[in-house]
Amino acid sequence: MTETPAIPFTAHHFVEADGVRVFYRESGPADAPVVLLLHGFPASSFQYRELIPRLAHRYRVIAPDLPGFGFTEVPAERDYHYTFNALAMTIHAFTEALGLARYALYVFDYGAPTGWRLALMAPERVAAIVSQNGNAYEEGLGDAWQPIQRYWREPTLEHRNAIRGALTAEGIRREYAVGIQHPELIKPEGYTLDAALLARPGNVDIQLDLFLDYADNVRRYPEFQQYFRSAQPPLLAIWGEHDPYFIPAGARAFQRDLPEATVTFLPTGHFALETHLEEIAGAMLGFLAQHLT
Repeated sequence: MTETPAIPFTAHHFVEADGVRVFYRESGPADAPVVLLLHGFPASSFQYRELIPRLAHRYRVIAPDLPGFGFTEVPAERDYHYTFNALAMTIHAFTEALGLARYALYVFDYGAPTGWRLALMAPERVAAIVSQNGNAYEEGLGDAWQPIQRYWREPTLEHRNAIRGALTAEGIRREYAVGIQHPELIKPEGYTLDAALLARPGNVDIQLDLFLDYADNVRRYPEFQQYFRSAQPPLLAIWGEHDPYFIPAGARAFQRDLPEATVTFLPTGHFALETHLEEIAGAMLGFLAQHLT
């Protein structure tokens, strides 16, 4: 009788960090090398629910929810200001609370500017980077950014409300489907949970604040690029090539600063894990086997 391989169990925890009660998922041996998964907008660590067990046979896999997302709790008295600097400070405190001295970073969407700041704060801790549609170059910004770029140039209530109108359950569903040839493959649980959490009182304004602050990421791209040049972290860019937000030029640009970077394109959109989980997991395991021990 053939034995079915055991699927690693994923535990769910909270930890106090930076005055925030950070929710996170964890799986894998406690003494294994660490892979830190940072999610993007409008998602949470839930987006990694199927990736985590595929990595956890070999690695300690940790996926927190950023403040303003998922199940992480920010007390009102914390008076939290939702900027990418603040997100990175909280995740840095999170890694300190868990005693993570070295890790590989997986960054996606908002996880990228959070992760780049994390690397600047503690470059010696970053063993390797996997960027799945996680941008660091202006040429990687697609035309879909135009309404948000207009908001950066003129942060008026009119432009803020124009973006607000897209932050609905249907708008989130479209975010998952755009650029994907067979959207019927996308499970509804992810975008349904995202929309439900987005609908919590005050959360849409948190997201609008982060959209406005995203301009600071673009201003800091040269600083992030200097980190790549000086630290030369091993990097795998694995990219949904039909992403309207972070286009293929952004993936190729990594090789300008990291000549040894591996760049791979997948025939899918922004949320590449929804359609190409096995391809991404396989590429990660091969990459991490070389660079994370």
